[in-house]
Amino acid sequence: MRYIRYLIIAAIAIGLIIVALANRDIVTLSLLPAELAALTGFSFQIQLPLFLIIFAGIAVGILLGFVWEWMREHKHRSEAYHKGREVNKLEREVKRLKGEKHKGKDEVLALLEESS
Repeated sequence: MRYIRYLIIAAIAIGLIIVALANRDIVTLSLLPAELAALTGFSFQIQLPLFLIIFAGIAVGILLGFVWEWMREHKHRSEAYHKGREVNKLEREVKRLKGEKHKGKDEVLALLEESS
C-alpha cells in the first residue's frame, strides 16, 4: 500500500512539473482593471510566471474549502463535545450511586453483588 501511495504522489509531482514547464511565461497580474486603476489613481501590478498563479489559485481554493468545511462541521463538533461531557457526568453519578449502595454493607457481600 505504501508503494501505491508513493506512485500516486510521484505521478502528481510529474504532472505538476509538466504544467509548470508548459506555463512558465511571465504574465502581469493586476489588482484592478486599467479603467478603475486610472479612476482611483491606484494601480498594483506584479509580474509572475503563469504556473505560480495557477498553483496559488489551487492552494487558495483548497484552503478556502478546508475553512468552509471546518465552519460547516462546527455544530457537529460542538454537539459531540457536549454529549461527551454529559456521558462523563453520568458515569461519575453511576459510580457515586454504586458507592452509596454498598455503604454500610459487608465488603464481601458488596463484591459478590457487583459481579452478578
